[in-house]
Amino acid sequence: MKLLTEKLVQHLLSKSEEPCISLYMPTHRSHPDNQQDPIMYKNLLKEIENSLLQKYSNDETNEFLAPLEELIDDPKIWNLTLEGLAVFSSASVMEIVKLQVVVEPLAIVADSFHTKPLRKYLQSVDRFHVLGLSLHDISLYEGNRHHLTEIDLMEEVPKTIEEALGYELTDKHTTVASYGGASGESSSMRHGHGGKKEEMDVDAERFFREIGKAVQEHYSKPTGLPLILAALPEHHNLFQKLSENPLLVSEGIKVNPKSVPEERLKELAWEVMEPEYQKTLDILVEKFEQARADGKGGDDYKELAVAAVEGRIDTLILESDKVIAARITNLETGNTQKKDIDNPRVDDLLDDMGELVLKMGGKVIVMPSENIPTETGMAAIFRY
Repeated sequence: MKLLTEKLVQHLLSKSEEPCISLYMPTHRSHPDNQQDPIMYKNLLKEIENSLLQKYSNDETNEFLAPLEELIDDPKIWNLTLEGLAVFSSASVMEIVKLQVVVEPLAIVADSFHTKPLRKYLQSVDRFHVLGLSLHDISLYEGNRHHLTEIDLMEEVPKTIEEALGYELTDKHTTVASYGGASGESSSMRHGHGGKKEEMDVDAERFFREIGKAVQEHYSKPTGLPLILAALPEHHNLFQKLSENPLLVSEGIKVNPKSVPEERLKELAWEVMEPEYQKTLDILVEKFEQARADGKGGDDYKELAVAAVEGRIDTLILESDKVIAARITNLETGNTQKKDIDNPRVDDLLDDMGELVLKMGGKVIVMPSENIPTETGMAAIFRY
């Protein structure tokens, strides 16, 4: 399993070998709904088989399908599903990504991997992590303004104070059970082996430091997402003081995350995140307007297509859900041609340009239609 990051997308985009197989499908978290997931997967494999047989022999097709068919009976795939699944396979690649968002079923065989659904999700700037923290254990969520889902933590990230500290846990460790409501109020029941508050404080400090390091290393660094702390009020100051994570948001959620429904936690997280999100959009728009005034920005799709193939685009802003019925027909000149699109989910001009800019080391950001500073559905800041 791979964490969905821009680095993974860059890796997939760098591959150009036939055939590249891309499979997307929605999945279900709980029984009995998740029993239908392997069935849908097998149906999509049938579509892939039919596509392969148009170009390859039966033996070649069976060889290409073999690694994908092995997943049908793999309990690690189907017993711990999230909202979606993406699988990529070629002669040199086998990547499986569990997705925090629902995707439409899609099976594509081509000379490169289809990454549009991944990029569309990654390029929205409303995404964030929520770290649920208590004195005993942690939980981690990934969300945006519409969704919040709990993440199955990597093995490298300790889930409890015992896992984090092991033999370093004080001999006279005090167990504290905190009971907090949505208001953040709490009371503590102490019971343990010695009852020394000082030793409990030492353990809490060690635990928070270990968790801070692990989450930063395995989630914040790879994804670049802001991190919102959700914990009882008395834990915020200590964690903020110990954390060296530059992505930790100064404002947090002062509530025991396990004491509120997930939907309410999402609302509380967005209350914290929305001002940060709006600030990010405002800064982007301001940068674009300044660049355009300096002759280093534009919004004409023909001009931007040429700039994209020449590697001149530093930042490309695309309107969310906008589709332009055209394609880049020449990757050397950037010439474009308007044409009917059989499947706009798969390809359109904005998708072509987004993929090119990423390949050239640029940044691509998806922005809501009400915020984008142009009428064309795109805006670019040039390197030169």
